[in-house]
Amino acid sequence: MQMSKTKQLSLGFQHVLAMYAGAVVVPLIVGAAIGLTSAQLTYLIAIDIFMCGIATILQVWKNQFSGIGLPVVLGCTFTAVGPMIAIGTTYGITSIYGAILVTGLFVLLIGKYFSKMIRFFPPVVTGTVVTIIGITLVPVAMHDISGGQGSADYGSGLNLALGFSTLAVILILFRFGKGFLKSIAILSGIVIVTIVSSFFGMVDMTEVRDASWFHLPHFFFFGMPEFHLVPIVTMMLVAVVGLVEATGVYFALGDICEEEIEEKDLKRGYRAEGMAIILGGLFNSFPYTTYSQNVGLVQLSGVRNKRIIYIAGVMLILLGLVPKIGAITMVIPTPVLGGAMLAMFGMVISYGIKMLSRVDFENQNNLMIMAISIGMGLGVTAVPELFAIVPSTFGVIAESGIVLGSLTAIVLNLVFNLRSENVEQTSLESEQMTQ
Repeated sequence: MQMSKTKQLSLGFQHVLAMYAGAVVVPLIVGAAIGLTSAQLTYLIAIDIFMCGIATILQVWKNQFSGIGLPVVLGCTFTAVGPMIAIGTTYGITSIYGAILVTGLFVLLIGKYFSKMIRFFPPVVTGTVVTIIGITLVPVAMHDISGGQGSADYGSGLNLALGFSTLAVILILFRFGKGFLKSIAILSGIVIVTIVSSFFGMVDMTEVRDASWFHLPHFFFFGMPEFHLVPIVTMMLVAVVGLVEATGVYFALGDICEEEIEEKDLKRGYRAEGMAIILGGLFNSFPYTTYSQNVGLVQLSGVRNKRIIYIAGVMLILLGLVPKIGAITMVIPTPVLGGAMLAMFGMVISYGIKMLSRVDFENQNNLMIMAISIGMGLGVTAVPELFAIVPSTFGVIAESGIVLGSLTAIVLNLVFNLRSENVEQTSLESEQMTQ
C-alpha cells in the first residue's frame, strides 16, 4: 500500500527525534570541554547535524562500492567523546581533525579485511552483542528520565512524572493504536508530553530565538589539520570499536528486514562509515557510526522502508543548514526524551534476545559465552572505574561495556566453538585417511 507524503515525513521526523539529542549532546560536551566560543559551538552543532544527514544517506545508498542498504541512521559515536576531549586539550583542536582524517582513510582501507570476520559472528555472538548494546544504553535513558546527569533538579518528581508519562503514552498508542498511529507512537508520545511540559515551564524557547536562520558548512573551519601519532592511534582504536558496534547493528537490522548479511555487505557498510569519517574531518565535525536507538525504532514502528531513512537524512541536512529550525527540536525536555529512549533501547534488548533464540542452548559453550559476555558488558557499565589503571590510550576499550562485552563474545566464541569445530574437522579428516 502506497504511503502518503505526510505519513512518510512524520516517520522520517520520528527517526530524527530518536537520534537528535545524542547528535547535539556530543558537540555540546566536546565544545565546552575544549573551550570553544559561542560562535564556534554554534557552527559545531550545525555542521554535526548536517553531516549526520550526509553520513546516513551514504550508508543507506547501496552501490557497488559502499552502503549497507539497510534502514540505519548515523551519528557521532559517543565512544569518541573522551578521546577527542583529551586530544583537543593536549594537542589542540586541529589535531582532532588530523586524526579523524587519517582514521577515516584507515577504516576505508581495512573494510575489505574486517568484513572477512563474518565467520566470527554466528547468532550466539550477534545476539549477545545486540543484547549488550541495549542493556548498556538503558542507564542513559534512566538518567535522562531523571533530568540528565548533573542537572539541578535530577530525580525530581516532575522529571520522573514527565519521563514515565512519555513511556505510558507510547505504550497506550502502541497497544490500542492502529496502522499509522501505532507506527508513530514514539513521535506522538514526545510531542504530547512536550506540550504538557510547557505548562510546567519545562520548555525554553530561548535557543530557538537566538539561533541563526542560515548557515553554510566550511572546509577546515577551525584551521588546517595537524597530524600527531598518539591522537591518530587513539582515534583508530575508536574506529575499530565503532566497527564492532556497527557490525552488531547491521546483523540486527538484517534480521529485522529479513535480509541475510554477507561479507560483501559488511565491506560496503564499513566503507560508507570510512567515507563519513573522512567528510567529518574535512568539515570539522565528528567520526560517525550507526545509532542503536534507531534500530529499536524500526522494530517498534514496523516500518522498514529505506525511503523513510532518506527523508530523515534530508531533514538532518536541512536542520544543519537552518539552525533556527533545528533548535526547535532542542526544546524537548530531557525527561521526555528519556522516556522515549527507554522504549527504544528496551526494544534493542528484546531483539537481541530474539536473535539468541536461534542459538543451540543445549550447547553449554553457548551458555557460557552469553553469560560472561553480558556479565562483562553490564559490569563495566555499572562500574566504569574498574579498569582505571589501564593506560588512557586503551581506555576507550576498557571503559565501554558495549566494546568489552562484544570483544568478549567474539573471543569466547573463537575459543569454545571455532576451536571445537576445528578439532572435530581434524578428527573427521584423520578417520577418512585411516579408512
